[in-house]
Amino acid sequence: MNPTHEVFNQPAALSNYNLFDSNRPLRDALKFNAPALDTAELSQLGAALGSTAMQTHARLANVHGPVLHSHDRFGRRVDQVEFHPSYHALMSLATGSGLHGSPWSDENPSPHVRRAAGFTLFTELEPSTLCPISMTYAATPALRGNTAIYADWGSKLASRAYDPELKLWQAKPGLTMGMGMTEKQGGSDVRANTTRAEPAGRDGWGERYAITGHKWFFSAPMCDAFLVLAQTRSGLSCFFLPRVLPDGSLNAIRIQRLKDKLGNKANASSEVEFENAQAWLVGDEGRGIPQILEMGTMTRLDCALGTSGLMRQALALALNHTSQRKAFGKLLIDQPLMRNVLADLALESEAATALAIRLARAFDRPGDAHEAAMARLLTPVAKFWICKRGSHFAQEAMECLGGNGYVEEGGEGIMARVYREMPLNSIWEGAGNIMALDLLRALRKADAVAALAQELAAARGAHPALDKLAAALPTRIEEMASEVEARRLAQDVALAVQAALLLQTAPSGVFSAFCDSRLAGNWGQSFGTLGAGTDFDSIITRAMPR
Repeated sequence: MNPTHEVFNQPAALSNYNLFDSNRPLRDALKFNAPALDTAELSQLGAALGSTAMQTHARLANVHGPVLHSHDRFGRRVDQVEFHPSYHALMSLATGSGLHGSPWSDENPSPHVRRAAGFTLFTELEPSTLCPISMTYAATPALRGNTAIYADWGSKLASRAYDPELKLWQAKPGLTMGMGMTEKQGGSDVRANTTRAEPAGRDGWGERYAITGHKWFFSAPMCDAFLVLAQTRSGLSCFFLPRVLPDGSLNAIRIQRLKDKLGNKANASSEVEFENAQAWLVGDEGRGIPQILEMGTMTRLDCALGTSGLMRQALALALNHTSQRKAFGKLLIDQPLMRNVLADLALESEAATALAIRLARAFDRPGDAHEAAMARLLTPVAKFWICKRGSHFAQEAMECLGGNGYVEEGGEGIMARVYREMPLNSIWEGAGNIMALDLLRALRKADAVAALAQELAAARGAHPALDKLAAALPTRIEEMASEVEARRLAQDVALAVQAALLLQTAPSGVFSAFCDSRLAGNWGQSFGTLGAGTDFDSIITRAMPR
């Protein structure tokens, strides 16, 4: 065929670049929260994640999603999920980088912050493979409720080896864990669960039970074991449920089907039924919710980190496109309205990163009373606000690419995947209302209110709008008689803490623009409505991915 035209004015793909070295907001957040952290491994991970090879794995893992094989060719029940080889390549990189368990064995002075930075970077490439990574990371605190099981499984849950084979835990160099809490009738109201657990004896792992019932969302069913909730005579309890039993036989976990989801395509989310499945009690009988919430706290951190990473990737794609694409006689990035949009997105992205990494720091200092209070306070706040902003952010970033951003093809096709992924973190592990209620529970403790005041004290006098908000928060907290305004309170606590952090981690132009827009009201109802006095040049330059 004869050529009909020459292709030009189409941006080159954003690939073969270092996601860590080019992310100045993340690097500055690390300097503030973990000044002694050696970031060499993060730089190596950033280079791997920005490579064309890994971008191809991410695409293939989503295009060729998981496939359920409930029975073998002879009719025997097998309940296995088959993944594309690219899925396993991604899992190998994530586990090899310690994103699933390194904080529990790492002697680094800031293991949770280091792991948080790596998790954020990995989310830019492929977030849906991180579900089992996140749950394995989060399972350790809860699993310590059964010392015998933890003694056998703990070191292998922290191992950097990845082994997807279905076999006994003793024969595997590394292990992964999932969880199952929600049921059809209850959702977030897990007290409505009907799955039953009946005593079935005792052995080296403690009290054994037979579990009968179902789970409506059972993510990553190919993990080696799961923490599940079931009703006993004493109430809802937490159980350790392995796929392969100690005698080598398969446990009675029946995968009914895989969920057909909006996004998160590479990850297998399933519906399962238990038919007298064997499980072991973790913690005290009847105390299942507090026990498994230790796991939920860590996965909520990952929701905030994950959305921060998705924001960064969407922003990077928008900057890459607009710095090469011309319209109306000049580059899009030089158009005044586009500069306003890009700078506004950059502010949101940096503030999200600053808050998420700050939250990770709290888990590195469990013995510090202030940090423990901030962990209780900031976990629901960061989960609520960062994740709530994600979908709006992704839509605006996609608009910067125009129709190219809406197409599931090529380098810019990553944007469509980011957009489909964004709502998940807001829903998973408790939607907005659940987080707002958790915030109210945290604030009923006097140390949380005092910790918030201490956290904001470093920014006193830096901006009048921040001073006004910070001064009003204690009174609002004390006078809040109803939960009806809890979401607004969560928003304002998030904005105040983000502003205080940006004062300490970002250039003055970023801090001033954030406070002027988010706190002082010099802002519209959409991105791209910053005031004319904003330092657009420095904000955009700081955010560039190359």
